[in-house]
Amino acid sequence: MKITPCLVSIGLGLLFSCTEKDPLIGQTEITKWPDSKKGAISVTYDDGIVNQFTIAKPIMDSLGLPATFYIITGKVEGSGKGKFIGRDPKEIIAETARIKTDSSNLFERASLIAFTGTTEAEDYHARIGSLFEQGKKQEAYALTDEGYAKIRAGKMKNTNDVVFHNNREDTTTWEQYKSYAAQGHEIASHTVTHPRLAVLDEVNMRYELEQSKADLLQFIGPESIFSAEGPYGTENERVMEIAHQVYPALRNRMPEEWLEEINRGSKMTPGQSSKEYVQWQRGPLTRIDITQMKAWVDTVLHHDNNWLVLVFHGIENLGWEPKARGELVEYFSYMKTNEKDLWIATFRDVTKYLRERKATQIQSTVKSGEIRLTLSSDLDPEEYTVPLTLKTYVPKDWKAVQITQGSAQISPQIQSDEKGNFVLYNISAKSREVQLKKG
Repeated sequence: MKITPCLVSIGLGLLFSCTEKDPLIGQTEITKWPDSKKGAISVTYDDGIVNQFTIAKPIMDSLGLPATFYIITGKVEGSGKGKFIGRDPKEIIAETARIKTDSSNLFERASLIAFTGTTEAEDYHARIGSLFEQGKKQEAYALTDEGYAKIRAGKMKNTNDVVFHNNREDTTTWEQYKSYAAQGHEIASHTVTHPRLAVLDEVNMRYELEQSKADLLQFIGPESIFSAEGPYGTENERVMEIAHQVYPALRNRMPEEWLEEINRGSKMTPGQSSKEYVQWQRGPLTRIDITQMKAWVDTVLHHDNNWLVLVFHGIENLGWEPKARGELVEYFSYMKTNEKDLWIATFRDVTKYLRERKATQIQSTVKSGEIRLTLSSDLDPEEYTVPLTLKTYVPKDWKAVQITQGSAQISPQIQSDEKGNFVLYNISAKSREVQLKKG
């Protein structure tokens, strides 16, 4: 909305009456992406695999690229560990001999089984959750009964396999994670133990989400409790409802009417959506070659609404679906060469920018030689802190522009498009008043 007041000044016997102003002058918009770039990319890593920090992170650091690391907090020394919350496990195990698993008891039993003492039991929990999320509930019930029968018979064993999310080589400390966050990376929650959240009962699900959040807040700070990722890319409705009560944003799913979410398993392409923004998730698995990975970047460059979210796991032969060091060097270097047109940022920062842009209203008041902007938003300015890029049209006779926000002043270059002359500039997310004057 633009307000163009008529100004009347009386002094020294002179009267100036107002005239009709050019309606373009003072028109201001928040650009779709910072610095009016073509699209965004977020590089994310799951599971806190040590090679992500010793191999992938240094490559990204050398190029000045930030990343989001979703870590399993229970693996980090000093944090809350995984545990079962509920009835006496012995009572539950004994009950499985008399009562078959069904919808009334699955969540309790699936929550407990991973904490009965063996890696095979952890595997049962994961497979039960997989069947449940595929809609194969009867198979999930049967597998649960099978697992507990083994437990009762003393046949459940340690498989001697180290699952990808619990690698014994992972020794990263909270002090290291805090230093990574200070370098501009996002360290965020991937729960306490990497469970199948969809088959946990509510108290155990909340523990996985809330304890992870509490440890991140304690050891790193509030910047690490904005986004999270539920393990296995779950989109279970019950999980999403509870998880969104704990975290402002989830990589799993963020229901916004203006955002199209294309998950890793979807066959949909970004060009098929007419929504204002498209979050397009891709998984650079071992079998995905560098040509395909670069093509994803090219797709972002050929649209104006695409946010590519890359999901990495293993690195250099450690972790699930690992990618080699050489591929990462080539891939991240390719992104860097296109940085003029791409905003490469953490998942947290991209989410914040989009929400800030959609929530912010701007009023402009135009006077002779001056444009004043007033911004308003219902978002918490202490949480939504990513600077916004504004584009404001100025009079053709302005040869220079001085912009003031608070005590800060800048003089951006005047540019032009088919509509007229404008300036492009960044403002603090906390700014509520901006003044533009003829230089």
